[in-house]
Amino acid sequence: MADPFAAHPELRSLIRDPSTSTLRNLYAKTLGKEAAKPAPPAMTVRSPEAREASRLAALADQMGDLWVFAYGSLMWDPAIDFTEVRRAWLPGYARRFILCDVHGARGTHEAPGLMAALDRGEGCHGLAFRVPAERVEDETRNLWAREMVLPSYVPRLLPVHLGGESVTALVFLADHGTDMIQSNLTREQQVRYLATGTGFLGSSRDYLETVAKQFAVFGVDDPEVSALMTEVRAYIP
Repeated sequence: MADPFAAHPELRSLIRDPSTSTLRNLYAKTLGKEAAKPAPPAMTVRSPEAREASRLAALADQMGDLWVFAYGSLMWDPAIDFTEVRRAWLPGYARRFILCDVHGARGTHEAPGLMAALDRGEGCHGLAFRVPAERVEDETRNLWAREMVLPSYVPRLLPVHLGGESVTALVFLADHGTDMIQSNLTREQQVRYLATGTGFLGSSRDYLETVAKQFAVFGVDDPEVSALMTEVRAYIP
């Protein structure tokens, strides 16, 4: 079997083995339980049937191996079987810290958390994971159980650049039709949410720091991530 990290051996120690990941189906199980609790504002959770319909629609034109673009936690914990990982560039969209979490993953109603989402912009550095054709069905079901439980993303197949090569990849874009995407947050809110939000997946600060750590390893300069990291470290409640 070919080495998945042949192109980037430096990433081997930074990406969790999917077989040991707790995120395989964790979202669906945990958030499903949380949705049963009365907690204002109401949490909308997609049913398994709705998730499957979304998955089939998004992948209707997909054939063969599937590339999955990662820009946030998928970079270090993809929780899917893959045969190759490559540095990637997604044109036309940028990483924005606009995904507000009050549902327990990295924040609560009392102390919201913040994560990144993909919005229109100049482009985004990330990673792309190659899922072999025979695993696409099972692995995308795992992905939908993670990314599409709550209404925060729109799945699309888009062109992604892997060095001099262009491939089509599955990308999860920000869904501006949901309350979880808050593109009008003030800088103070962004910093506060990142500094104080915490939940069953860990803290929002840990999320930001791990993004920064990944970029440091493969030499990506992301001014927004660096600036937020500086401000979060200096934050005083």
